[in-house]
Amino acid sequence: MRAAGVMEFGGPEALSVVDVPPEPLGAGEVRLRVAAATVNPTDTYARSGAYADRDPVKTPPWVPGMDVAGTVTELGDGVDHLAVGDLAMGIVVPTGAHGGYREDLVLPGDSVVRAPRGADAGAASTLPMNALTARLALDQLGLRPGGVLAVTGSAGAFGGYVVQLAKAGGLTVVADASEADEELVRGLGADVVVRRGDDVAAVVRAHFPEGVDALADGAVQDALVLPAVRDGGAVATVRGYRGDGRRGLRVLPTLVRRVAQDRAALDRLRQQAEDGVLTLRVARTFPVDQAAEAHRLLERGGVRGRLVLTF
Repeated sequence: MRAAGVMEFGGPEALSVVDVPPEPLGAGEVRLRVAAATVNPTDTYARSGAYADRDPVKTPPWVPGMDVAGTVTELGDGVDHLAVGDLAMGIVVPTGAHGGYREDLVLPGDSVVRAPRGADAGAASTLPMNALTARLALDQLGLRPGGVLAVTGSAGAFGGYVVQLAKAGGLTVVADASEADEELVRGLGADVVVRRGDDVAAVVRAHFPEGVDALADGAVQDALVLPAVRDGGAVATVRGYRGDGRRGLRVLPTLVRRVAQDRAALDRLRQQAEDGVLTLRVARTFPVDQAAEAHRLLERGGVRGRLVLTF
């Protein structure tokens, strides 16, 4: 079976097409013929070896990838929400050669749902990991309708889904954007758009002098954004940052692995994509043998939407 993976951790050039054995199918599991796998920043960390210490598999190849879409080819006992032949999407928790960048993949049934109606595999693959992370962030923050949420990195995949889900939940959203991305971010539903940058906390405070109720930090600015939030407010982070313990702030690392088998949440996101609440954004597609080039492009920055590998 073909996959894009690394035999040694390193830069984008470390990625190549490797051969991996098929995975056995057990009860409660789903086999997908993968048509599309999304390229995310976390994949570049995995490729470089940043997560090697926590991976129980210590022998190559290592295959990145946390979002996939493709055709259901086999179902384990007990899986009744899918049928062979369905176009489905799933979230992957990578370990060793088990990652999204492979053409044949077995996942827990609760990590897989039907693709949104009308979406092709490429578009569907952009939803699971980023949208589940956004949903988890908002659930952890726990704002009620009418609350004020700030979002950094709002033009990115995670940030864009946070903006759209927050608006659907009745929140007021203040989001950052470059001048080039302002129209995009307003189109996602932001009520107030501020200029992105290291001074974003001060800019947010200019609009909300008492501070916002909560912030989702998709730009990974960590300590720089804490002053934007009122005393006793909350911040959702995506790279494990836990704050400085001051002003009663709740700083909440958002670890999507915790909800990788929350099928109800994933299926709700599917429905919201069908209803037009969520926008599926593909920036560009690459055949799997050009995975290295996709990683290079992502690491250069400025990608809007998601890069997608195709099989």
